[in-house]
Amino acid sequence: MQSKKILVTGGAGFLGSHLCERLLEHGNEVLCVDNLFTGTKANIAHLLSHPRFEFMRHDVTFPLYVEIDEIYNLACPASPVHYQFDPVQTTKTSVMGAINMLGLAKRTKAKILQASTSEVYGDPEIHPQIESYRGSVNPIGIRACYDEGKRCAETLFFDYQRQHNLNIKVMRIFNTYGPRMHPNDGRVVSNFIIQALKGEDISIYGEGKQTRSFCYVDDLINGMIKLMNSPDGFYGPVNIGNPKEFTILELAQLVIELTQSKSKITFHPLPEDDPKQRQPDITLAKQELQWQPTIELKEGLSKTIEYFKDFV
Repeated sequence: MQSKKILVTGGAGFLGSHLCERLLEHGNEVLCVDNLFTGTKANIAHLLSHPRFEFMRHDVTFPLYVEIDEIYNLACPASPVHYQFDPVQTTKTSVMGAINMLGLAKRTKAKILQASTSEVYGDPEIHPQIESYRGSVNPIGIRACYDEGKRCAETLFFDYQRQHNLNIKVMRIFNTYGPRMHPNDGRVVSNFIIQALKGEDISIYGEGKQTRSFCYVDDLINGMIKLMNSPDGFYGPVNIGNPKEFTILELAQLVIELTQSKSKITFHPLPEDDPKQRQPDITLAKQELQWQPTIELKEGLSKTIEYFKDFV
């Protein structure tokens, strides 16, 4: 198989670092671009000496002039704690980042994949979420910088495809977890694990009846690469996530069991626009990509807990 020059934006982040690693294993040259707002050099430290790996500190809201064959556009803070810290910059990263990467793809004739999100569905009125569902998003709420930024990025991808005949791929990522998650990103899996390992109370927002579907990072990266390598003309969007649904309370209880923690569960008010249900319909991914997740929540959580032990 011929080696490709592949650009990964957000490559020092949680998902990006796993993707860079996998692309190198497949024999490619990888250019990892990150402004290190939420990504860290620690995530890619083991790759820096690799002869086919290059790291560039760069913000995707500014144009990038490089020669590449494929682009994975992952750059954007993805947890509420980080994307609400500077909401204007979050929107700019999604929108200007998409414009700059699409412009680069147009010039170099590269195939380009957009890491979109299940948040484009907002607080969904249908369950599970299917790709044709257009969503229920509050455009002026505190989560809109991320939700609407990603929705606009999808718009740009499909307009570039129609207007410039670009070879695009759009994936909608559902809750993903695993080693190299940011320990302070406020996401439910990392929050619960850190609290349990420290023996602190586990904080549940609302009654814990809201549901999430948790996909282990290795499964997610498999789906991402399968989408990039899918036949030309299949653009997506396609849901990539684990359709097994768990309540937040069930997740907390499982984390306590696996960490053998003495933590108690406490309940707090629900944040604004927090989705009540989140579950992907992955029929399309099964049909078009022959992809479905294989790693059960218990197995994935055990690996993630091992990683987080170093932070406590």
